[in-house]
Amino acid sequence: VQLQASGGGLMQAGGSLQLSCAASGRAIKPYDMGWYRQAPGKQRELVAYISVGYVTHYEDSVKGRFTISRDNAMNTVYLRMNSLKPEDTAVYFCNTRLRSTWWNYWGPGTQVTVSS
Repeated sequence: VQLQASGGGLMQAGGSLQLSCAASGRAIKPYDMGWYRQAPGKQRELVAYISVGYVTHYEDSVKGRFTISRDNAMNTVYLRMNSLKPEDTAVYFCNTRLRSTWWNYWGPGTQVTVSS
């Protein structure tokens, strides 16, 4: 069971990136899925999630800039990030929304670095 995040990179402020998280070994369909990030020296935080019914929720700092989506057929979750800011710099991961259902293997995540 794995979650493989990809699509990160080095961007200038104001730029855009789309992250993908491909799941293998287990279907994402029964789960609310989330994108998390961990900046240096900080705890991992949930920045967006999408429910099994496609209802989305965003942390205030990314609201209006990030869009989460899912493709159950492809077993993949996406995060479209627009108007990137230096404070978005972090390693981004995906997993289920609820701690009680977290898949054990988070994977290495994908690094997003935004320069000012």
